[in-house]
Amino acid sequence: MAKLTKKQKEAASKIEKNKLYSLKDASSLLKVVASAKFDESVDIAVRLGVDPRKANQMVRGVVTLPHGTGKDTKVLALVTPDKEAEAKAAGADYVGLDDYLQKIKDGWTDVDVIITMPAIMGKLGPLGRVLGPRGLMPNPKTGTVTMEIGKAVAEVKAGKIDFKVDKTGIVHAGIGRISFESDKIVDNAHEIIQTLLKLKPTAAKGTYIKSIHLSSTMSPAIALDPKAV
Repeated sequence: MAKLTKKQKEAASKIEKNKLYSLKDASSLLKVVASAKFDESVDIAVRLGVDPRKANQMVRGVVTLPHGTGKDTKVLALVTPDKEAEAKAAGADYVGLDDYLQKIKDGWTDVDVIITMPAIMGKLGPLGRVLGPRGLMPNPKTGTVTMEIGKAVAEVKAGKIDFKVDKTGIVHAGIGRISFESDKIVDNAHEIIQTLLKLKPTAAKGTYIKSIHLSSTMSPAIALDPKAV
């Protein structure tokens, strides 16, 4: 196990062991314990009482964070020529089709989100090995395969993120930056937690939200009281 640095020990000492914080208190404390010289990412980890191996307990969805992610999300719109102007007007960073398909085939993946049209998905199939592991494969369920290209691009740019429970039953998501006011961190965290509650599978039995932790890039995780969110 790696040794904690002096700053990490100092940060950890400010977090009470075995205490479950309210979302408001945890958001305020997070800003106190963050010590990096850069604008750290704020992340939430929610452990769910589901078995992701079973299709009827898979939790996946999208949420638009009220205050965005604080990150400039790079969007690639793979569209036909008649949709290029719409994608550009909405703020897509890269717009095109065949040239970008070739670039991806050659290993280029310097984007955060890919948005495309239903008719294009057949061309993306062979690139699954490149895009799949990086979470970049467009999916109708997350709104990244659509005919409303402009709307989809604008939503992603405004703070729409998609999430998926991992094989250990945890949903991880970046919900802002440490420079955000604590109230904005609260709002963003509350939005994704409420979205997860709405997505509870009917097959999930027992406690659904088992634990919630809030952390920044370099700080220890702060445990939240699931009943207080």
